[in-house]
Amino acid sequence: MKKMQIFEPAMCCSTGLCGVGVDPELLRISTVLNTLEKNGMHVDRFNLTNAPQEFVTNKTVNTYINESGVEGLPVIVVDDEIVITGRYPSNDEFVKLLNVPKSYVGEKRSPVKATFNKKHGCGCSGSDGCC
Repeated sequence: MKKMQIFEPAMCCSTGLCGVGVDPELLRISTVLNTLEKNGMHVDRFNLTNAPQEFVTNKTVNTYINESGVEGLPVIVVDDEIVITGRYPSNDEFVKLLNVPKSYVGEKRSPVKATFNKKHGCGCSGSDGCC
């Protein structure tokens, strides 16, 4: 299982979803992370206000911040390697980086269209074994 960590800039709370003006990107990230969690995938999320020690103890992130500054946050780390800086992953990137189905990030699979198979006399979606 892949290990993802998100190192975020200083925010008012652990998710950044407080106050009157909620950033839609932070809302999307929180939704994706909650959906991943429901599917058994845990992603560590640290922000500079609530978990500054994590930025110090993670040598890769610490080196990045010393070279690029906090303006380069968020930093996305997968298996101890920085894979994205300065932005959050798209839903497709979460799927690829964590090697999970799209449903794990809240995207529904496209429905399979059923057809009638005259030879076998059944409806076929490809999953009922008649085709």
